[in-house]
Amino acid sequence: MKVSIVIPVYNERAFIEEVLLRVQATSVDKEILVIDDKSSDGTRALLEDLDKAQSEGHREAVVQNGKARLSLNNIRFLFQAQNGGKGAALRRGFEAATGDIILVQDADLEYDPKDYGTLLEPIFDGRADVVYGSRFLGGPNRVHFFWHYVGNKFLTLLSDIFTNLKLTDMETCYKVFRREVLQNIKLESDRFGFEPEITAKISKGNWRIYEVSISYAGRSYAEGKKITWRDGFSTLWCIIRFNLFG
Repeated sequence: MKVSIVIPVYNERAFIEEVLLRVQATSVDKEILVIDDKSSDGTRALLEDLDKAQSEGHREAVVQNGKARLSLNNIRFLFQAQNGGKGAALRRGFEAATGDIILVQDADLEYDPKDYGTLLEPIFDGRADVVYGSRFLGGPNRVHFFWHYVGNKFLTLLSDIFTNLKLTDMETCYKVFRREVLQNIKLESDRFGFEPEITAKISKGNWRIYEVSISYAGRSYAEGKKITWRDGFSTLWCIIRFNLFG
């Protein structure tokens, strides 16, 4: 089965080359869809250069100041006309994806593509339709913000109360779906509300959901972390909205 790896990108110039190299190095049969959400830090210019090189027939590009070569064979670059948020970028990627399985990958280095084997195994084995990669099931984690941990656990608990699912990490980036799961769901959230929305909507279907342990190397705000307390309140509202009102 082919895996579509969907990567929403916004202002990740410092990390995007390394992320693409790591994703490309994985052994799964894949296509990589990179959706730039109107980046303003040089990320978009870099991706446009890679897209141009690909359109001119180049099979690889030199990245990381000449230190590495990135294969362009199975990458597709999509560019948002305006900044719409992670959810909007993911919708664009999901619509363009052609794989049997769709995997969400953030464009920073918090989540490691080396975990793809663990994430995909339940689907490859025919046991699961949806897989969540949990940061709280014992995998190696960079020790970071206590209150982020508390906030994540609270939002996951509240989501579980509404959905009747026993998840430990609703907010995780690493979510994997059989194609037919997403084909049966209409997504609306533009920003980080994607996480509670997709969780609420898959809970209403007859889907087999698995959760597996992943590694996590959380960033500080100085390193580029974007989610804030405002997104926490937005997530709280999305949990209520999408579970009670569709």
